[in-house]
Amino acid sequence: MKVENLRSPHLKTNQLFYVARMFDKIRLHAEDKLPAVYVANLGLGFDAKACSFLRIRYEELVKRVLQGGADEELVQWCFMRGRTPTEGDIEMWNEWMRKFGWNDKGTARLRERMIESGFEDRIDVQTVFDYIDLDEERDPKNRSEG
Repeated sequence: MKVENLRSPHLKTNQLFYVARMFDKIRLHAEDKLPAVYVANLGLGFDAKACSFLRIRYEELVKRVLQGGADEELVQWCFMRGRTPTEGDIEMWNEWMRKFGWNDKGTARLRERMIESGFEDRIDVQTVFDYIDLDEERDPKNRSEG
């Protein structure tokens, strides 16, 4: 389902995949523009993984995002509030995130979602990020789409 102003998880902010999308979901929810299927998972899944990686509490992040600021500023706040990951940490995070669902513990659930969404014939979609982009009507192989 296409959601206006919800960016791809492939978009990097301060070198990190996914966090801009998490900020978007927080903002959209505050504006009552986030579909219920997304609301049910706020702070869970990849949101929880991102917060754990950054060593911040989701509830604190929500408060900070709603105060305003550019994505880059918000990421810097996360670094100061939680921790500043090393270049190696960021590389590990990005590689884990972008490949999740490909031959790992997320593969079975990804296959289920593909079938539920009617995408079982899409052999080019091999990761959760790819699935999210396809489900939200972005070309999963066009990384230039936000």
